[in-house]
Amino acid sequence: MHPFFIFVKCELGKAYDVAAALVEEVEGVSEVYSISGPFELLVKVYIDDGQDIGRYVNESIHKLPHIKDTQTIITFNAFT
Repeated sequence: MHPFFIFVKCELGKAYDVAAALVEEVEGVSEVYSISGPFELLVKVYIDDGQDIGRYVNESIHKLPHIKDTQTIITFNAFT
């Protein structure tokens, strides 16, 4: 499994609705955090190694209502 993160910008007043939809409806979403700054949510996702991240974001995240913009952060190595 490969982790990556997605910043999500929501329509005004819809961050809680988007967060609930991400947790309840999108396979692979591990955690959703409310954050400060230009985006309202930070989403942690795990997908299978070799799975196309761009296709996942396009087909699983962008289709949800009330999402205005996203920024995907691809991870390389976890230091423990």
